[in-house]
Amino acid sequence: MKIQELLSARGARFGEADVSQIRFDPEFRVLCEKNSCGFYGACWTCPPDAGTLESRMEQVRSFERAVVFQTVFPLEDSFDIEGMHEASLRHNRLVQEVQSAAKAQGLRCIVLGAGACGVCETCTKRENLPCRFPERAITSLEACGVDVSFLAKLAGLRYINGANTVTYFGVLLYHPQK
Repeated sequence: MKIQELLSARGARFGEADVSQIRFDPEFRVLCEKNSCGFYGACWTCPPDAGTLESRMEQVRSFERAVVFQTVFPLEDSFDIEGMHEASLRHNRLVQEVQSAAKAQGLRCIVLGAGACGVCETCTKRENLPCRFPERAITSLEACGVDVSFLAKLAGLRYINGANTVTYFGVLLYHPQK
C-alpha cells in the first residue's frame, strides 16, 4: 500500500488495526468541551460543530480497517510549548498528505488527526463563514471519542515515547479494495 511507503518516507511509525476493535470513550469529547486546546467552537471540525459524538462514532465504525500512524518529535524539555506547536504543525501536514494520497489511490476512506484541523492557518469558523475546504478538512480522533491510547496498543505502537518527546496520532479508516 502506497500509504505505508509515504509514512515510512516521512519517518512516521504505523500499524494496522481492525476498526471493530476500536474503543470509544465519551470523556474525550468532554475534554473538548472544556476547551483546553482553545478550539471548541472555533473550528468547523471541532465540537460542537464536528457533529454529535454518536454520529462520529458511527462514521468511524462504518469502516473495516485502520492504518494508525504516529509522529514522535524531540522537545527541549517538558515545557517546550513552541516545540510542541511546531510538531503539531508538522504532524498535521503529514495527516493532510495521507489524506491526499489515499484519495488519489481511490480509497473509500476518512483520515482523522490530532487536535484542530490545521488545513487553514485560521479557520473560517471564527468569522462564521463556511469552511473553505470541506473536502480536505480533518476531524480529530478526540472529537470522535476514540480512545487513542488503546488504539495505539491495537496497532502495536507506544502511546508514550519517552521523556522530552511529544507524540501525535492519526488514522486512515478505509475499506480494503477488492
